[in-house]
Amino acid sequence: MNFTIRPAVEADFPAILNMIKALALFEKAPEKVTNTVEQMKEEQDFFRCLVATNEKAGIIAICLYFFAYYTWVGKSLYLDDLYVLETYRRQGIAAGLLSELFEIARNERCNRVRWQVLDWNENAINFYKKIGATLDYEWINCDYDRKGIMEFQL
Repeated sequence: MNFTIRPAVEADFPAILNMIKALALFEKAPEKVTNTVEQMKEEQDFFRCLVATNEKAGIIAICLYFFAYYTWVGKSLYLDDLYVLETYRRQGIAAGLLSELFEIARNERCNRVRWQVLDWNENAINFYKKIGATLDYEWINCDYDRKGIMEFQL
């Protein structure tokens, strides 16, 4: 399959948001997506995104990431979403996106690349093991949503 990987531009935000919603549906949590194209435009300094495109289908995969700082290792790249439309899976697109992502991490002199995978997503887990990722089953996520942030007090 022919595909091209390139950095996303603002005009891609509607398609990227659709991919995010498709990922949320796959992850059985579509109701949790509150992001909008307008919000992405306002907050575009906080994230980067690679897209895989096909001449006929347009955007067929996304790799959304941002830079972070972890006290133990310093500058890092956090991969928030890697999603390939189901029709285009197992064609090297995820591997291509990850290769490009790791090139960015090298060029940016990152000390770590980190991401999460749901414990039931065996296909992804097997892929990540195959490419040599270290899976850590010890840490537990702690989150507050916008409402929780606004109401937080001790």
